[in-house]
Amino acid sequence: MSEFIHLQAVAMASSECRERLLKGDCGLWQLPEGPLEVRGEARLGRLLMAHGAGAGQDSTFLQRLREGLAVAGVQTLAIEFGYLQRMRREGRRRPPPGMNTLVEEMASWCDLLSHPELPPLWLGGKSMGGRVASLLAARDGAPGLVLCGYPFHPPGKPERLRLDHWPQLACPTLVVQGSRDPFGTREEVAGYALPEAARLHWLEDGDHDWKPRRASGTTQVRLIETAAAAIAGFMDGHGGVDAVR
Repeated sequence: MSEFIHLQAVAMASSECRERLLKGDCGLWQLPEGPLEVRGEARLGRLLMAHGAGAGQDSTFLQRLREGLAVAGVQTLAIEFGYLQRMRREGRRRPPPGMNTLVEEMASWCDLLSHPELPPLWLGGKSMGGRVASLLAARDGAPGLVLCGYPFHPPGKPERLRLDHWPQLACPTLVVQGSRDPFGTREEVAGYALPEAARLHWLEDGDHDWKPRRASGTTQVRLIETAAAAIAGFMDGHGGVDAVR
C-alpha cells in the first residue's frame, strides 16, 4: 500500500488549515484528523472527495480524477477515513467500519473545511465514499452531491439495493457511472425510482473504475477526462461557487 499521501504531507493544526484555505492555498497536509489534499482553484466550486473501500486517495484513478477536476475549475479536498489510516500504520488490510461511523467522520471533516467566506462545500466520493456522502446529505443536507461509481448494490446481488435514503436527497445530485458497472449497470439503474434532484451521466463501456474494453475505442483516461468535465459543468450549472448552504 502506497505511503505517498503521508510522505509528502506537511503537518499542521486544524486552525492553520482553515487559514490556508481562506488564503486559497493548496497542498498535502497532515492534520490531527488525518491527511488532506487540497488541489485546484475553486473557480466553479469546492468538492470534498472520499475514497472507496479498498483504495485510498493515492490510487491512480482518484489522482487522475482530481487532476482533471482541477483543470476544469473544481477544487477538490481529498480526505482519508480513519480505518484506512490504521491499515497504513499496521501494514495489513481490514474492512471499513459501519456506515454510521464513516458518516460521522465525514461530518467532522465538513465542519472543519466549511467556512462562510468560502464557496459551499459539495460532498462526493468514489463508490463507498459516495455512499457515505449521500447518507450524510440525506441526514444533514448539502449544497450538492457528486457520486462516482455509486454502489447501487453489491456485485451479483441486484436485490440488495442501497437506495433507502435516496428519497431524502433534495440537493443537486450527479451520478457518474460506467455503463458496465457491476454495482449498477445502465439497464439496472433505468428501473430505479430516483429523486427528481438526481442526474445520471453514463460513461460508455466503463466498469466500476471507468475502464472500458479495448474494443470500445476509448480509454480510462479519456473517460476520466469526460467525467471531470461533466462534474464541473454540473456544479457550475447548480451554483457550485455561490449556492446557499
